[in-house]
Amino acid sequence: MKASAPPRHRSPAVRFREQIERAEADGVARETMTLRLTYRDASLLKRDRALCVSDINFADGVMRFLGVRVEEGGVPESELITSS
Repeated sequence: MKASAPPRHRSPAVRFREQIERAEADGVARETMTLRLTYRDASLLKRDRALCVSDINFADGVMRFLGVRVEEGGVPESELITSS
């Protein structure tokens, strides 16, 4: 019997793109969203070669993914916050 491979996890970019688009479809403005990422997910997002240059932005000391502010670290699990 052949051992099955462990399940592949989706990249943070794919996972959070879906969540951001779903929240926006529900009427939440991207400017009011915050992505709180683990250091690992933030690192994976920054190094994702599949991302377009326009998807990720670093300006005025703030990282943004698809226009959503990113906060790195301080959380046990990455999450999209849609309210303040």
